[in-house]
Order: sequence, then structure tokens, then C-alpha cells
Amino acid sequence: MSETAPGTRSIPAAALADVPDGGVLAVEVGGCEIALIRDGDEVFAMRDECSHASIPLSEGDVDGKSIECWLHGSRFDVRTGEPLNFPATEPVRTYPTTIEGDQVLVALPEEN
Repeated sequence: MSETAPGTRSIPAAALADVPDGGVLAVEVGGCEIALIRDGDEVFAMRDECSHASIPLSEGDVDGKSIECWLHGSRFDVRTGEPLNFPATEPVRTYPTTIEGDQVLVALPEEN
């Protein structure tokens, strides 16, 4: 575990090779369900739950820097968690990531 911004901790989440390019991997990090989304050399982390219907986003489709919930079609920006269309109106929480060697680390608040 490496230290990041004050009040956060970086936790190994997965091997980079386990996160499919153009896809998503569901992981549990520090007690949180997280969806890791990979777009080339970038990996993004967001809470693995649609803000509209509490469905795992990791079961949805990735298109570049967005992910779609399979139930009602809400799409979210994986960089910010902001909804890109209805029916979702609330963002999904995102978390900073870093890649160290072959590991993806996710920065979580200390309270998680």
C-alpha cells in the first residue's frame, strides 16, 4: 500500500493484465465494490453501482471513456462519474488510480 493525497490510501486492486482493454473488471478494494475500466494505457475506477438502479456497472458495456448500465441504458463518464444520459441524474463516485509495475492501485478515502 502506498500513500497518496492526505486522507487517502492507495490499495492494490488488480494486475493490469487482468483488466481487459476496452472492458471492465469487478473487484473489491478496501471493502468497496469497484469497477476498473481500461481504455488503452489508462485505467479508471468507479463505484460498481449505477446511481439510478443499484445495478453493477461492471455488467455493462464499455465504449471508450463511458460505461453503460445494462438495465435502463444510463451511460456514465468513467473519468468523472457524471451521467451522460437519462434515466440516471446522479453521478457515480470515482477514485484516482495509479499503475505501479504490473499492478493497478486505487486511492480510497481513509474512512472506506
